[in-house]
Amino acid sequence: MKLNNKIELKKYLKTTFICIFMFCILSSTVCLVEYKIYTVNYNKKIYSVLTVLKEKYPDITEEEMIQILNSKSIYKNNFLEKYGIELEKDSIVIENKNMLMLFIIISILLTLSLSIILLYIYLKYNSKKDKDIEEIENYIEKINKGNYKLKIDNNTEDELSILKNEVYKTMIMLKESSENSSKDKESLKDSLSDISHQLKTPITSIMIALDNLEDNPDLDIATREKFIKSARRDINNIRFLIQSILKLSKFDANAVEFIKKNVAIKDLIMESIKNVENLCDLRNVSIKTNNDIDAKIYCDKHWQIEAITNIIKNAVEHADNYVSVNIEENNVYVKIIIENDGEQISKEDLPNIFKRFYKGKNATKDSIGIGLALAKTIVESEKGYISVESKKNLTEFTIKYSKI
Repeated sequence: MKLNNKIELKKYLKTTFICIFMFCILSSTVCLVEYKIYTVNYNKKIYSVLTVLKEKYPDITEEEMIQILNSKSIYKNNFLEKYGIELEKDSIVIENKNMLMLFIIISILLTLSLSIILLYIYLKYNSKKDKDIEEIENYIEKINKGNYKLKIDNNTEDELSILKNEVYKTMIMLKESSENSSKDKESLKDSLSDISHQLKTPITSIMIALDNLEDNPDLDIATREKFIKSARRDINNIRFLIQSILKLSKFDANAVEFIKKNVAIKDLIMESIKNVENLCDLRNVSIKTNNDIDAKIYCDKHWQIEAITNIIKNAVEHADNYVSVNIEENNVYVKIIIENDGEQISKEDLPNIFKRFYKGKNATKDSIGIGLALAKTIVESEKGYISVESKKNLTEFTIKYSKI
């Protein structure tokens, strides 16, 4: 935001102009009063002289006296000099000379008053600016020391107030950044602890299997294959964990580049079902779906298949006999409903099921608690919504994609 608001300066200039205007009016009034007093004094004296002159010289007409008064001729014989009156310097009327000094004093006082008022306005304006600047400096100094609990209450609209508001906004952003940084550090600490815990078990299992193979070269083939299969399973779990963590890290860092296009929902579901076919065969679970709806969404096909696969995989792992995947749509959204029969998710686990590394009471032995968290992150990246409900012998995951 640019500091282009000059409200305070406008107030200062407005006050200055008002003072100057008032000074001009007062000065003009003084000049008019002075002129009027001078005129009255001169007129009275001239009238008195003319009256005396008329009485002593009745032959002089009034027209002649008026002509003498309005004549531009200058009489060089100044008989008034012997009385100390010079025509070019002194006023013949002594009262006017006295009044002149009075009006000079009044003019000086008016000028001094105006100067003092303008100086006061200027000093007050600069004092306020200096105070505001000092206050802003103190704010910035405190913010630099990590104090984000300052209150900057200022509702005026001058440029320094706008600067204060900008400093306040910066402080709020720094405060949020600091809080987020603390949360991120705590989250990173927890994540590293969780990852360490998740890796510890399979690595320990692998080490035990390798030690047995190394220490017992005469093991029978069946036992050897058992240890090798166990090590391979643990390695696959570690690989899946690392891949999932890398994917989540990309989303956390906003480093995922989506390639979006219109994709049929049924294509996403069919690709996802193919990814879990082997797991279905191992667990003897069938998958039913309705493919008669041609709904489409605008999304990144690869990532949405990843999300839906994780949800279906979780459903298969906890199903007793079947998983159903159905599509519903209306004018607002497209909905995918993934159901499975099997044990109910406990009320304690239900609110936490999408948290990273969370494993509920019914989690499988190989579960690392990251697949559902990744699915939720992917769906929400497309402004989608995912939820879960569970009751006796039925668990239902719902994914909604907005069509708007």
